[in-house]
Amino acid sequence: MKVTMKLMATSCLTLTAAMANADGHMANEMTIVSWGGAYSASQQAAYHDPYAEKTGVNIINDESSAEAVAKLRAMNEAGNVTWDVVDVVASDAIRLCDEGLAMEIDADTQLADGDDGSKASDDFGDLLVSDCFIPQIVYSTTVGYRSDMVGDNAPTEICALFDTETYPGKRSLEKRPINNMEWALLCDGVAKDDVYDVLETEEGQAQAFAKLDTIKDDTIWWSAGADTPQLLADGEVVMGSTYNGRLFALIEEQKQPVAMLWDAQVFDLDGWIIPTGLSPEREARALDYIMFATDTQRLADQAKYISYGPARKSSAPLVGKHAELGIEMAPHMPTDPENAKNTFLYNYEWWADYRDDLDAKFQAWLSQ
Repeated sequence: MKVTMKLMATSCLTLTAAMANADGHMANEMTIVSWGGAYSASQQAAYHDPYAEKTGVNIINDESSAEAVAKLRAMNEAGNVTWDVVDVVASDAIRLCDEGLAMEIDADTQLADGDDGSKASDDFGDLLVSDCFIPQIVYSTTVGYRSDMVGDNAPTEICALFDTETYPGKRSLEKRPINNMEWALLCDGVAKDDVYDVLETEEGQAQAFAKLDTIKDDTIWWSAGADTPQLLADGEVVMGSTYNGRLFALIEEQKQPVAMLWDAQVFDLDGWIIPTGLSPEREARALDYIMFATDTQRLADQAKYISYGPARKSSAPLVGKHAELGIEMAPHMPTDPENAKNTFLYNYEWWADYRDDLDAKFQAWLSQ
């Protein structure tokens, strides 16, 4: 009954918003919530400024995305939703959608077609991980390595992490089971499509831990995204996992002797949701903004300012040069065809079910 009522309410709101949009009745001000810093600056340049120039709407920026779930719950409880469009990671979008706090979006009618003629559902493809989530960028957890410490035998596969004979030295890995367990199974012979089926069994978890045992004594465990870049810069590790944007800065801005290993990079997503509970005029404005801000060109434009890949396939060929560094950005994007030959898409729903249990087991394994 709850799901049915949610779907009925969403359908009615969407219909009302569509009618308001058709009549031109849209709010002339909107609050957009994001993460701040360089990321929000990239959105301002690629999305907000062009949209404001086109429509005359006044955009208010809020940097509360880290608290989006809690704040939207409180707003909904109070019956006073003050945000119009919210940038969240995919896992938070799934939670908000499940709780009825985010609108469901029909990609092929409420988002723009790709510039190549593709429908939005095909252009975004598997990145549409929730009915309420409009993907914006793809970032990844991947591996950087010291190019001056591997000689002429640069690693090309993720399993170099486990090859301490060919690549002696310390590794750095995140102090949590996510990504590490998947990579361990991949490097122990489990097919990519079978990883989560295997990992949900006691035997599969034991298999992953046994593989991680082989490098446990050679691993420095990190908690902050800045840790691996610093360890690489200091030469304390030969290779380590971190976010691709961190490695981009290390390589291109700091000019450290570090290179990127893209094999089995773990894709993660960030994008937009529209809160439920908006007036028809505000909802119409939010939908209009979303259609504009997630079209092929706009997503490609954001890549001028930050090294995260546009979520649309049709945007990849349009990625140009960094606005300040003047370098071609395509080779630095997780979604670039050369980098995305063998990717691994993080299974948000699976980890939602198993995270607490595996967190406890992982910490117990670390302490052994």
